Amino acid sequence: MQLYDYHRSSAAYRVRIALNLKGLDYERLPVNLVAGEQRSGDYTALNPQGLVPALVADDGQVLTQSLAILEWLEECRPEPALLPVAPGDRARVRGMMYLIGCDIHPLNNLRVLKHLTGDLGVDEDAKLAWYHHWLALGFAALEQQVAGERYCFGDRVTLADACLVPQMYNARRFELDLAPYPRLVAISAHLEQLPAFAAAAPDL
Repeated sequence: MQLYDYHRSSAAYRVRIALNLKGLDYERLPVNLVAGEQRSGDYTALNPQGLVPALVADDGQVLTQSLAILEWLEECRPEPALLPVAPGDRARVRGMMYLIGCDIHPLNNLRVLKHLTGDLGVDEDAKLAWYHHWLALGFAALEQQVAGERYCFGDRVTLADACLVPQMYNARRFELDLAPYPRLVAISAHLEQLPAFAAAAPDL
C-alpha cells in the first residue's frame, strides 16, 4: 500500500496510526501542503479534492477521506479490531471519531486558516482565536464523552484513539490551554507511548 501524506496533517496522522495498529506495511509518499504540492495536476488526478491522505490499496484502488479509510481498514483488515463488538458501543466510538474528524478538524485545517488570513484578511491573533474556539468547543464535549482511563472507550485502543492523538498534537502546536481537559490529556499521554502511535508521530 502507498500512503500519500503530510507529516503534520492530523488526517494523515490518524491513518498512519491505524495502519500501524493493524500491522500493515505501507510506503509513505509525502505531499508538501505548505509548498502547495496537493494542488499539482499529478496529485489532483489521484485525489480530485487535493487533500491528504490518499491511500492506494494493494489492488490499486485509491481511497480518500481519512475516516472512510479508517472504516475501510476495519472492514478489510478486521484484526486487531479497532471498534467494539456491540452496535451501541461501536456507535459511541464512531461518535467520538466524527466529533474530531467532522466537527473540530475541518474548521481548523490549513486551507481554512489560509482563507481566513488571506482572502478574509483576518490577522494572526484572530486566526488563533478562531482555532481555539472550535477546538475548545469540541474538546469540552469530548472530555465528557470519553469512557475510559487510558483509552477513549473501554480498556483497549479504538479508532477514536487514533483520532484523538493527532488532534491533541495540533492543540499543543497552537498552544491551547489543556487544563480543562484532564481526561483527554491523560488518555493521549498513555497512547503516545504505544509503539503504533509513537511510530506515526509527525516529529520522527
